[in-house]
Amino acid sequence: MKHPLVVGIDDAIAGLDTFDSILDARSPGEFAEDRLPGASNTPVLDDAQRALVGTVYRQQSPFEARRIGAALVSRNIAEIVEQRLADKPREWRPLVYCWRGGNRSGALATVLARIGWRTTILDGGYREFRRRVIADLAAWPKELRLHVVAGRTGCGKSLILAQLEALGAQVLDLEALARHRGSVLGLLPQTSQPTQKAFESGIWEAIRGFDRTRPVFVESESRRVGQCHLPEALILAMRAAPGTRVEMKLEDRATLLLREYRHFTEQPDELFSRLERLVPLHGRRVVSEWRRLAESGRWDEFVIALLQAHYDPAYDRSTTSNYAGIGQDQTLEVHGADAARLRAAARQLLEAVEPSANEAAH
Repeated sequence: MKHPLVVGIDDAIAGLDTFDSILDARSPGEFAEDRLPGASNTPVLDDAQRALVGTVYRQQSPFEARRIGAALVSRNIAEIVEQRLADKPREWRPLVYCWRGGNRSGALATVLARIGWRTTILDGGYREFRRRVIADLAAWPKELRLHVVAGRTGCGKSLILAQLEALGAQVLDLEALARHRGSVLGLLPQTSQPTQKAFESGIWEAIRGFDRTRPVFVESESRRVGQCHLPEALILAMRAAPGTRVEMKLEDRATLLLREYRHFTEQPDELFSRLERLVPLHGRRVVSEWRRLAESGRWDEFVIALLQAHYDPAYDRSTTSNYAGIGQDQTLEVHGADAARLRAAARQLLEAVEPSANEAAH
């Protein structure tokens, strides 16, 4: 194969899982913002080099920019072939793309094809993929059989979703995709959230794999999970979907939260920093009292006070406004916060919503 094959976005997506590798020829900065599922960064220009070429293009001439860029790209491709691709067999089949499927991916793909690898270029590059993600996320949610799992903070919704997935159910775990638990204390330790584009691509990739004839379980999120915004069509579909309200005793919820947010008891300074954001809502005196409970090690009292004064009222207002029909006909009582009870609750929910999947899990 002397020349790379050029395919459109439809063919690329249809064969996305058949390529041996997906090479993103854009700079590391572009790659960090978002990329095709499964892609690895194989930049023919790094961030500094890309900036240099762009500056020369604007301040001197397109010809001079192309001359400088060609030399940089040639050296970088040589290094890619000699080091990163040194172990690839003759039968290796890569898909290559850049921003628009132009110079950068074309240069890399041409060399790979000349070597003898069956190389494919995505026509339109990442830009066409991004357009497809936006279009699909506007259309796909209304095709899904969503089932919303609702319930007050600490009732184990996310853990039940994990158990459902382990049982073979289809689960759209938005908090996992956003790397955030959806509250002022929800940012996970030593973790940063994805960009908005990457979050949407994660949702797209999850939905792409769903069987439309089966239910998809999803938590009753608000429009935003941390700094990530849910696509409009998805949030509307979630709010119109049937669901189940999980109920758990206040004391059991406190036990579960202390277990799941153990990092705050181990690093209380981070907790106190986050609590400062609640001062405008509850006042300095109330927040100071919560802090005194934590500082004295009265963690159960601290969590219960925070639930009663902040989380439960906020969740109830949001649910009444956005998920008014959830739980009117179907509730799920969980009697305890241990793993066995949550696993049993997931089985009970799956039996009620998708009996065939629960039977298969046995």
